[in-house]
Amino acid sequence: MRFLKGRLNGNFIYRAFFLCAALLFAFYSAAFYSYAAVDYQEEALLRKDLPIQSNDIPLWPQGPEITAQAAILMEAGTGTILYAKNIHEELYPASTTKIMTCLLAVENSGLSDTITFSDEAVFSVPKGGSNIGMDVGQSITLEQALYGIMVGSANEVANAVAEHVSGSIPSFVKLMNERAKELGCTNTHFANTNGLQADDHYTSAYDLALISRAFFDNELLRKVGNTPRYHFTASKNQPDDFYLNNKHKLINGEIAYEGIAGGKTGYTDLARETLVTCAEKNGLRLICVVFKEESPAQFTDTVTLFDYGFSNFQSVNVADNETRYMPSDSVFFESDNDVFGQSGTILRISKDDNIIIPKTQTIEDTDIEMSYDLTQEEMANIPSAIARVDYTYHSEPVGKAYVCYLPLSGKGKDDEPSSNRTVYINIKLVVIIVGIVLVIFCFIIDAVSRALAGRGHSSRYDRLRYGRRKKEFKKGRLKSGKF
Repeated sequence: MRFLKGRLNGNFIYRAFFLCAALLFAFYSAAFYSYAAVDYQEEALLRKDLPIQSNDIPLWPQGPEITAQAAILMEAGTGTILYAKNIHEELYPASTTKIMTCLLAVENSGLSDTITFSDEAVFSVPKGGSNIGMDVGQSITLEQALYGIMVGSANEVANAVAEHVSGSIPSFVKLMNERAKELGCTNTHFANTNGLQADDHYTSAYDLALISRAFFDNELLRKVGNTPRYHFTASKNQPDDFYLNNKHKLINGEIAYEGIAGGKTGYTDLARETLVTCAEKNGLRLICVVFKEESPAQFTDTVTLFDYGFSNFQSVNVADNETRYMPSDSVFFESDNDVFGQSGTILRISKDDNIIIPKTQTIEDTDIEMSYDLTQEEMANIPSAIARVDYTYHSEPVGKAYVCYLPLSGKGKDDEPSSNRTVYINIKLVVIIVGIVLVIFCFIIDAVSRALAGRGHSSRYDRLRYGRRKKEFKKGRLKSGKF
């Protein structure tokens, strides 16, 4: 009994000791995590005080203070930057990287292509990372893969797509960096297909906006990127039936906002919350990128920036509002079916070009610069363009317009040039000019004729007078008898 009592007392002591230790561990763990959470919030408050570079533009609408380390609001059609906060700082993009992965997939593959999962694609990503549970040897279509990447943020699917497009993940990453440079990115280096944390995997808010601009210019990608829920059905090569739910709260409806056109979330411990979102309203397509936020501020700050952009800026059509310059040949050449009309010139500002300016300003408040040195890309995309007009507002680019040599239809910059194009001439002006020339010509001919006639008349008169005097002279000699 004593022995048993001792064992019981000993067990009780040990149990009490371990219970106290567990309670202390739990307390200090809670305190640590609480401190860490408070620390992140303190960092967010400090980031709120960082300067907003776009607020330094004279007469520019003042942008809101937000807790993102970096943020940009870009108008997609013109590339005009409406809001800028540390937009060139190199930061970790996390899963917003997958925007580039999907862009390259669509540019280099067909939707019906088969994407097969290799051992490298599946097992080169951490188990705890975002995935949709694809196994080695399974296969899906590229179209399904796009939804898996954008809706489910699947790391293994991004890898499988990379292998399909380029043959290997490293080759695809090289393609990502090349495409980034083509799009104008200068502070970007990709190291993987999905945004998993790596020291040499970074971009900037501005660069990611450029990539997103190309992404949202594609109708299919806009559809995929704006899908709140996607259903995977079982097939011979993929036996599971399941749904994917988008975590982007502006897409899945948790935060309602009019005009959302798509986006992508991202998170790592170092990147914190990252978010890309596109919205269309009032003739504007705005792209918002926020880096290094704390949840749910990545969503609420995006809404704040969209409200700022749609409330303070306007899209102005250049052809309808510009009066400061005209094509030099506008007097002589016309492009209407009525050759006697005065309807417009064959050199005309493209009807499709707009600039983005504050609602308090007009197009006359901008500065313009004409350039005839067009790039190869511009000449390929706009074959009828002969000059580019760059618009700035207090030295900030706000858009551009093209002076185009239009075909008969006069539809705009997308018209293809025609070798059989008919050029109509302003007949009224030509008739007037020809009439004036004829009058002048007749006057000259008359004057010359009169001059010639006068000179001929004088010569004949002289000859007659000479002949008469000669006769008189002969008569006089005959009378005087002198020969």
